Amino acid sequence: MTRRALVTGGSGAIGAAICRALAAQGCQVIVHGNTRLESARDVARLLPNAQAVAFDVTNAAATRAALEALVEEAPIQIVVNNAGIHDDAAFPGMAQEQWARVIDVSLNGFFNVTQPLTMPMVRTRWGRIISITSVAADLGNRGQVNYAAAKGALYAASRSLARELGSRGITVNCVSPGLIDTPMSAGAFPKEAVDRMIPLQRMGTAEDVAAAVAYLAGDSGAYITGQVIPVNGGMT
Repeated sequence: MTRRALVTGGSGAIGAAICRALAAQGCQVIVHGNTRLESARDVARLLPNAQAVAFDVTNAAATRAALEALVEEAPIQIVVNNAGIHDDAAFPGMAQEQWARVIDVSLNGFFNVTQPLTMPMVRTRWGRIISITSVAADLGNRGQVNYAAAKGALYAASRSLARELGSRGITVNCVSPGLIDTPMSAGAFPKEAVDRMIPLQRMGTAEDVAAAVAYLAGDSGAYITGQVIPVNGGMT
């Protein structure tokens, strides 16, 4: 049976790697973008039987409508909550809008996407809910109080949801990346800083993150739930 997987933020570097890893496991992947629909389509074109969708995860009504249309075609049994943004500032100077927007995308987006998919998943008695958190939630990071708060809350929510859904054959976990080498982070961390912060003395790759997600999404990860899997080279 082919399982359908939705990856939010699938148009970005980490999201695209997750899409590729799930497709390699035989999943039919739905690549989500918001303002980057064409980039999502570019990812989908390279995968078998994939499709691209666009909606704003912070818009509850629009998200529900898009998901209901997708579920009418067939159940979505794997959801990867990867959409997230940074809007960094020292806390004394952080604007309320900066706080609200980061929370809105990562945390409210988790609810807006996952909640409408939960009952259809329950009916199939099989499911995987995986959220991408961050090492910032474990260690803290200057200028990222909003981001750390959002990502830490995702883990707390996932632990509780794992207890609710375990008896229905649904696992709920988080993957927590550390410093990942993507176009967005290129040049941001000198080699000396990487060697000092990371015991493995290299930044992670998008494929490192995707491998952890794919494991949790497959049958091999069936007995793991309510956990956060660090992919950070030993930073924590």
